[in-house]
Amino acid sequence: MPLYPNRRKVLTTLAAAAALPTMAQAQAAFPSKPITLLVPFAPGGIADITARTVAQAMGPLLGQTVVVENKPSAGSIVASQAVAKAAPDGHTLLLMSNGNAVSASLFKKLPFDVTQDFAPITTLGFFEMVVAVDAASRFKSLGGLLAYAKANPGKLNIGTIAVGSTQNLAAELLKLRAGLDAVIVPFKGSPDVLRALKAGDIDVAVEILGPTMGQITGGAVRALALTDDRRNPVLPDVPTVQEAGVANYDVTSWNALAAPAGTPVDVIAKVGKAARDALATPAVTKRLQELGVRAQPGTPAQMEALLVSEIRRWRDVIQAAKIEQQ
Repeated sequence: MPLYPNRRKVLTTLAAAAALPTMAQAQAAFPSKPITLLVPFAPGGIADITARTVAQAMGPLLGQTVVVENKPSAGSIVASQAVAKAAPDGHTLLLMSNGNAVSASLFKKLPFDVTQDFAPITTLGFFEMVVAVDAASRFKSLGGLLAYAKANPGKLNIGTIAVGSTQNLAAELLKLRAGLDAVIVPFKGSPDVLRALKAGDIDVAVEILGPTMGQITGGAVRALALTDDRRNPVLPDVPTVQEAGVANYDVTSWNALAAPAGTPVDVIAKVGKAARDALATPAVTKRLQELGVRAQPGTPAQMEALLVSEIRRWRDVIQAAKIEQQ
């Protein structure tokens, strides 16, 4: 009788056991190729520059290049769908924003579930909006503008970009919180809003602060209030909307990183750490400050909580404003 009757089975088992470290190492080898970060917006905007600034700093930390690819579309749908369907291995990421939270209620049907098809990684930064008038405007404060609007129902015109944008919904929320009967006039883009403001076609504009800062510091536009819940150190004399008398008003736009649902926890952790370390570098912080972005990383749980709360908030605003679903 052979000493090892199951010799072949034993050898097979030993060979498999010997291969285990190699297999584990292969599975743990992330990233094994360049990472693609899909941005749902056109090049040159705050989201795009934020993504490129952070991605460039993350590359050396991860040992692979992080390539930014722009896929602009209404509601961030194209980029988001591509990431939702990508392999959950961490090599395809999404620059998520409050636009994703808005889309959950703005569209009748999406080709993905915003809360189920993505794995939150970390927030990157937050940026506020400004309530502004032309430098020659008779309105010197937000309080004065609100008093006029209440005394003259339906006569105040508020300019924003497209219906359903963060700026547009921020204006709708201002109407709701301040109890205003005012007309919100949507424009194709931010340059159109500022031109209308200068031409006197609208009384006031609600726009992202960063792109408007040059107009404010140059004296062409007067900032009446900021939508964040804290003053901006760059504009220390400009009050917040809350300080101007509108209770429970706090609107900031944000950008974050997400991966396809099912991405391994250790991969999420590695990408998150690289993003947080990148945001902590002076060069990245400085560049974001120049854009009017406050660098603010977070945990996956914090990002998930933010997304859920933003979906709820903008759903209520969309319903109250009777904005038709697209």
